[in-house]
Amino acid sequence: METTITKDLNRYRPNAGIVLINDQGLTWLGKRKGEAGPYVWQWPQGGMDQGEDLRTAGLRELYEETGIREDKVSYLGETQDWITYDFPPEVLAKRPDRPWIGQKQKWLALRFLGDDRDFDLKAVPPQEFEAFAWEGVETALERIIPWKRPVYEAVAEAFKAYAA
Repeated sequence: METTITKDLNRYRPNAGIVLINDQGLTWLGKRKGEAGPYVWQWPQGGMDQGEDLRTAGLRELYEETGIREDKVSYLGETQDWITYDFPPEVLAKRPDRPWIGQKQKWLALRFLGDDRDFDLKAVPPQEFEAFAWEGVETALERIIPWKRPVYEAVAEAFKAYAA
């Protein structure tokens, strides 16, 4: 007999993620500022404000982290259900005041309509990324911190029709 465990989604911080895809099917990855190592790259993502819908939060986060405005993207698709991950103990220990045990995310797939000169990683302080690269999905998955990788694999599967 199979048992289904339902997570209490109220214990997860609502988060919007963006997979920005260029005309070659490559995805935009940002290198987190001031961090070193093989797993310091990620797709843009950030917290959703109370009452914000996915598109509003995603476009806001995209601008805050990359400087890219809404007129430089077109909508491709989105994930329908929340995708969750738990913070590992070392992350929880850094912020014992936070009520969340992880994040629940919904993701947007957006086609990038501009060129690399449109990016301004310092558009909104504090700067999150210090560099960026365009990567195929498989390479992107290899650069993601291991405890987030199952989420990225689910998102990559959801958006496989849009990305290389």
